[in-house]
Amino acid sequence: MKILFVQHKGFINGSGGTEKICSFLANKLSDLGHTMVIATNENVDGKPVFPLNDNVLVTNIFDENISQIEPKKTYNYKGFNPVKWVSYKIEKKLTKRENKSLIKKNGGLDEIFKLNLQNRSKAWKSYIDSLNPDIIVTMSISSLLEITFGNEYQIPIVNSTNGRPDYDYSDILWHRSPFEMDLLKNAYQKLSGIQILFESYKDFLPNTYYGKSNVIPNPVPQCLDNKLVNHKISKNKYKIINIASLATDCKQQHLAIESFAAVSGKFPNWELHFFGVGNDFNFLNEKIKQLNLQDKIFLNGFTETPVSELRDSDIFIFPSKYEGFPLALTEAMSVGLPSLGFVTCSGVNELIKHEENGFLAKDTDELTIYLEKLMQDAELRHNLGQNAHVVMKKYTPETISIEWEHFLKSFVS
Repeated sequence: MKILFVQHKGFINGSGGTEKICSFLANKLSDLGHTMVIATNENVDGKPVFPLNDNVLVTNIFDENISQIEPKKTYNYKGFNPVKWVSYKIEKKLTKRENKSLIKKNGGLDEIFKLNLQNRSKAWKSYIDSLNPDIIVTMSISSLLEITFGNEYQIPIVNSTNGRPDYDYSDILWHRSPFEMDLLKNAYQKLSGIQILFESYKDFLPNTYYGKSNVIPNPVPQCLDNKLVNHKISKNKYKIINIASLATDCKQQHLAIESFAAVSGKFPNWELHFFGVGNDFNFLNEKIKQLNLQDKIFLNGFTETPVSELRDSDIFIFPSKYEGFPLALTEAMSVGLPSLGFVTCSGVNELIKHEENGFLAKDTDELTIYLEKLMQDAELRHNLGQNAHVVMKKYTPETISIEWEHFLKSFVS
């Protein structure tokens, strides 16, 4: 099969879960003998972050001649400098005034959205027709909308859902206009099939979807039984770890900092380490300085060896607000780390079983209580970590890639 993966933005230079899964699937399906193409449409320089087989083609269809009307972005200052706060406030006000004039001139935000989308979608139609793949896999419903708006294809299209489905077409997580949400919901009608991460996620598909759905979890790198974290050895330094993009509106690293700060005085040989990059680096760095914990809390940036960092740690803390099937959490569980998260967080509350392989907290106060409980009890860390490792064995990369191949083949005669 010639398989086209479409991730219309974020793939170039992207180090998140969607990019990781897209690269994984392209490599595995390539190994199984399929012709693999990944296509994006991004005005950026760079390259894919995750390794790809030499025979996986990556195409960026971006063309500066495709007309786009773009209001300027506005930014909120998240630091603690009052002068900078005032400066950002003034700049934001001026930008809003410019944008208001631009929006009025072009018939409103919905009209701008439609015109931009229409022009991009025409470019996608031309590219896909020339490629003529056997099947298309979109990496989000937004990517599906990008290629199908105003277009019809005889090629089957399957969507890979990397979060809870309603996150893709609603305004639960961030603002979407009613116009955009209607477009996204209606785009489901263009699908032949959809992959979801958990059985419970079927309840969150829109009533506009009539195709086939299949539960295929994300793959989890497997750790050998004799390579697990050893919680029974005494160490000079113990580590609590978080691996995620530095985006506090979702990943909420600031809550991990607050919980650790509340108990760190009792545990002088414990440290908190963050691995990841993102727009909230300065905000988190300022918070650490305010707490005077620069010698105990560290922002380490992106790591190319997450499993090694996890195996060198003792507790995985993951206070996200929402997730799909969090890869970093599953990797932590695979190496035998007990994990902490919130009971309200999708994905996390499917993987962490309370008091079996980790703890699910109702709020930050409970998160702090469970963190302290793990920090003071090596035997508890060992038992929960062992249970977590066993649970992850059902998500082997080989199993997941075969399930994907069977699912895609079912749409191609």
